[in-house]
Amino acid sequence: MIDVAVYNREGQEVESLQLDERVLGGYVRYPLLKQAIVMYHANKRLGTAATKSRGMVRGSTRKLFRQKGTGNARVGNSRTGKRVGGGVTFAKVKRDFGRAMPRKQRRLARDSAILAKFRSGNVVVVNELNFEEPKTKEFARTLSNLNIERSCLVTVNERDENLYKSARNVPKVDVLLVGDLNAGDICNRQKMLLTKDAFLSLINRDIKEN
Repeated sequence: MIDVAVYNREGQEVESLQLDERVLGGYVRYPLLKQAIVMYHANKRLGTAATKSRGMVRGSTRKLFRQKGTGNARVGNSRTGKRVGGGVTFAKVKRDFGRAMPRKQRRLARDSAILAKFRSGNVVVVNELNFEEPKTKEFARTLSNLNIERSCLVTVNERDENLYKSARNVPKVDVLLVGDLNAGDICNRQKMLLTKDAFLSLINRDIKEN
């Protein structure tokens, strides 16, 4: 069991909860976690780089001059890759770098990433993050009170527009729903900031995945 302290927005501990590691798989599956992170980065690659090959360049197919007797190096038509304005010899084409994993493996990788964060002490649970109106300064002060100085993944149980607008201008901070968590986003940030509702939803497996 892992003891999890719950803080208020002033950084004061208000209660303590417990996390059974078996809820998150019992141990960290590092090979599966690496596979999920590789997939995460591969799916972010656009793969839109493309250049024109000889067949895509507009121009005549006529040989510019005869093969022998001119004293010049032999050359083909104007679309050859050896001439300015011609096609690229080994042209780049659009490609899909995307990878896929079964849903069960993605969930196990996500749980392993969360468990690794808990074991390393990089998870902070706060009792609430409710803002009456968007206030970036107030949100930044809350992070400072909770000793979160670097990148952070804020996880909530329900979408809150005021929280999202308060956090969007803070560098290296993302806001996600519990159901949108994935191994890539979790490992891409140093710390996780969970609301108490999100934490209870996570350990009770009451997750509505999108």
